[in-house]
Amino acid sequence: MKPRSLLPALLALAFAAGCGDGDTTPMRPTVLTATPPPGFPAMRIPADNPFTREKAELGRYLFYDRRLSGNQTQSCGSCHRQSLAFTDGRAVSEGSTGDRTPRGAMSLVNVGYTVTLTWANATLRQLERQALVPMFGERPVELGLAGMEAAMLERLRADARYPGMFRAAFPGQAEPISLDHVTKAIATFERAILGADSPYDRSQRGESGALSASARRGMDLYFGERLECFHCHGGFNLTDAVVTAATRIEETPFHNTGLYNVDGDGAYPASNTGVHEVTQGASDMGRFRAPTLRNIALTAPYMHDGSIATLEGVIDHYAAGGRTIASGPNAGVGSASPLRSEFVRGFILDPRERADLIAFLQALTDDALVRDPRFSDPFGNEL
Repeated sequence: MKPRSLLPALLALAFAAGCGDGDTTPMRPTVLTATPPPGFPAMRIPADNPFTREKAELGRYLFYDRRLSGNQTQSCGSCHRQSLAFTDGRAVSEGSTGDRTPRGAMSLVNVGYTVTLTWANATLRQLERQALVPMFGERPVELGLAGMEAAMLERLRADARYPGMFRAAFPGQAEPISLDHVTKAIATFERAILGADSPYDRSQRGESGALSASARRGMDLYFGERLECFHCHGGFNLTDAVVTAATRIEETPFHNTGLYNVDGDGAYPASNTGVHEVTQGASDMGRFRAPTLRNIALTAPYMHDGSIATLEGVIDHYAAGGRTIASGPNAGVGSASPLRSEFVRGFILDPRERADLIAFLQALTDDALVRDPRFSDPFGNEL
């Protein structure tokens, strides 16, 4: 047996095992891998795009390569910055031409476990297919490659490093540099962006002292029936929109949280109505996917349109059972929306409980992930 064939097994052992007797901290992999973090199930990976280290590393370069935008000013990484848990810190994202999208960039951490991609489209379920939207979508303009597929591929062929990297990632192909291979490589890299080493995770693995006393109290509140947080933000990835290798029936949950109620009947602003934009169904008005709360302290501003600036503001919204906007074009009482989720019922927190809940949410940050060189920009361009 060649030594290289042992690599997947050795990586799995290194990731799952501790460093020594009584040490619950897993060793971090040194190469890109789809091996599940401790406590995570196996990921579903498409049969026509199996994971390889070579493909993931190629995808990392492509993810950060600005030549994948029409005017060569932005990359995928421009809106998904590692330091911000692969979000961009904006209320809504801005494309390469200055065009603004209607929604914020969602975190890509553990995105390989996400059943539906983007905020509100139940039909978009493959990372390979999703990559085409920012590349070639015409409204709004993101990467701005519409009509420029051939030019983009020629840019890659002209780079000295890419022909060899594509051949290694897609061996035996007559034309290794193709759009199909570009999207497959990017999707493979995105599946490797795995993070589960927050204080909360370490506490779940039995590490004494990983959570402060305040964060432990906050965890009890979070997973309790009084606040209802865990119904939409539970499970191993702290969201209800998950798929794994063992999933047989895919559930596609979306929720109206009472963020808006502009007409008294639950309407959201006409430019951003959620699943309703796809289905035109009245009951789908204002329904959006519940994002993972992993690394939530890094991903402000919050909600699909970035309209809540802080975690404290998010707690105020849910405590009220929906947001009240007193004046302006979006004025309305969210708590009175007939379309509001049954889990958004409101609650009361005293000052200490509020501080405890914030402490727990902050304990969901994986500091190692945002510094991990495996996920970094190989061109050194991250802002």
